[in-house]
Amino acid sequence: RQRVEILKVLFRGATTLILDEPTAVLVPQEVDELFDNLSDLKSQGITILFISHKLDEVLTVADDITVMRAGTTVAARTPADVTSHQLAELMVGSELPTPETRDSTVTDQVCLELSGITVCREDGRPDVDDVSIEIHQGEIVGIAGVEGNGQTQLIAAIMGTTTTRSGSISPDGDDITHWPTRRRRESGLGYVPEDRHRHGLLLDAPLWENQILGHQTQEPNARGPWIDRRAARARTEELVEQFDVRTPTIDVMAGALSGGNQQKLIIGRELMAGPVAMIAAHPTRGVDVGAQAAIWDQLRDARHDGLATLLISADLEELIGLSDTLLVIYKGRIVARLDPAATSPEELGSHMTGAAAAGGAG
Repeated sequence: RQRVEILKVLFRGATTLILDEPTAVLVPQEVDELFDNLSDLKSQGITILFISHKLDEVLTVADDITVMRAGTTVAARTPADVTSHQLAELMVGSELPTPETRDSTVTDQVCLELSGITVCREDGRPDVDDVSIEIHQGEIVGIAGVEGNGQTQLIAAIMGTTTTRSGSISPDGDDITHWPTRRRRESGLGYVPEDRHRHGLLLDAPLWENQILGHQTQEPNARGPWIDRRAARARTEELVEQFDVRTPTIDVMAGALSGGNQQKLIIGRELMAGPVAMIAAHPTRGVDVGAQAAIWDQLRDARHDGLATLLISADLEELIGLSDTLLVIYKGRIVARLDPAATSPEELGSHMTGAAAAGGAG
């Protein structure tokens, strides 16, 4: 898809190509192929503006680097003159953060159990094929997979926005397989959606209204059948301070915030509701290094406090660094269970593309 997008603009005669986070959904092997394509285009006289928060990739692909912070150019460097740590310091005033998680907080208590989940298309072919996962209290289970291998449908099955062909879903011992989405949310299932604009926010609504979403029947946002505006606003003020959402007031429209602040608002909204288990889909996609570090800290703190988290991400270092258990989904099936402490991004990418199984390594 990424190649098709590039071909579309070149076909129209473009001589300047602007790529905004082009590697967000690619595995390492695909990133290498994309960079080879970009090198060929550069040799043909195409000018490329490559926008990314993945600093190692910037150092690999760029001839010149411009660093921006708060809408202002703060530095101009060449790759030979700067390291990723120095770039991070220029961007956010601190060293490059890492998602590394240390001491285990996993207990024996199962907080979310998926057993034999199968989701089929209209023609009967499975998008999710007999997936079983257990997530314990204080555990982050990461799911790695090239997009389009069933992750979206698995999330939809857990949240009740699609129908399962078979299997069961049980958070905290309750079978919620046939419950509507609202009841699942009320039972303590948190949700950070993969597309914050389509499924996580009302961009033309103020922050305090967005803080209510998904929790509109629960205290303090609700009092009986009514929304408690005063309590909801007070809750939003607390969220903004606790999760460092940068905004002048809680009456600002959500669409006016940066991507990182929008994401911190969503994660804060879910964590403040005190979930038993949480689905976190691509929680740091398209956010800057500072917001990324803050979100990693929030997920680690929630893990330490006993939250069971299912983490779906295209950022392989994030998956390896944050996860206690690492699963790989390929063509709708869990094809590998890996130890994050002994897994490299390259090995993970091999499983994600099916190459490991084809070569007899799976």
